[in-house]
Amino acid sequence: MIATQPNKPSAETAQAKVPDYLVYETFDGEPVHYKGYKEVLDGNKTFSEITGSSGIQSFIVAYFQRMLFIKLDENLYTIFSSESGLHLDKGNNLAGDILIFDNTGLPLEAITAYYVNVPPKIVIEVDILADPSDIDPTAYLFKKTQKLLDFGVDKVIWVTTNAKKVTVATSGSNWQVMDWDNEVEILEGITFNVGKYLADKGLPFA
Repeated sequence: MIATQPNKPSAETAQAKVPDYLVYETFDGEPVHYKGYKEVLDGNKTFSEITGSSGIQSFIVAYFQRMLFIKLDENLYTIFSSESGLHLDKGNNLAGDILIFDNTGLPLEAITAYYVNVPPKIVIEVDILADPSDIDPTAYLFKKTQKLLDFGVDKVIWVTTNAKKVTVATSGSNWQVMDWDNEVEILEGITFNVGKYLADKGLPFA
């Protein structure tokens, strides 16, 4: 008898074996996993090791939080942070580092035990937690940004630490990509400058 190779599992079968807790977001019903999820499956890392933010990411997110909590009137705006979930529609569930809601667009009944299903006014993202084997990082940034804008977000801001760039996207306008030592407007009268902030703090990333 001639020995035969066992059938290799299909991509769909392999995908189905990935536990739900390793799914970071869903795009059009397809899972986008946490960066490094394969290392968890292989037993080389724990789940907590791949879901935690890097030091520089946490530092920059904290910079935004401090500034926004000081400068925004909580009677007018509400800030969500720490990878808050957004339910856009069936099959599209995204996460955001910082979500700024206009209170007129955030009814109390939208704040539940589930993902928020109304669009924030501003979304700020610092780096990419999606695994590049699921989607190319550049394509991921563009696709996620467009989905957020289509959902009704006014402005999406990305800070990418490796490239030291800031991307600003608004509906109906050309997206802007600039060095991160530029002054960038979040809302009228509120700007940030990541490069200057890090340099002032003496961090080598500046």
